[in-house]
Amino acid sequence: MNRIKEVLEEKGIKQIWLAEKLGKSYNMVNAYAKNRRQPSLEDLYKIAKILNVGAKELLVEQNLEE
Repeated sequence: MNRIKEVLEEKGIKQIWLAEKLGKSYNMVNAYAKNRRQPSLEDLYKIAKILNVGAKELLVEQNLEE
């Protein structure tokens, strides 16, 4: 799970802008934002750099015991 959508909203950034900066389609970035797909580690670090946040800030910790 990721927090891409939340971070974009916090920063007032549109998904289409991120898609252009990342070199991905809007549909792909939208799938990341809605957690239908997860970005590769490489793309996660690229997204973090573009958004000027740490990669860990884009991740949601899951309780493995659930």
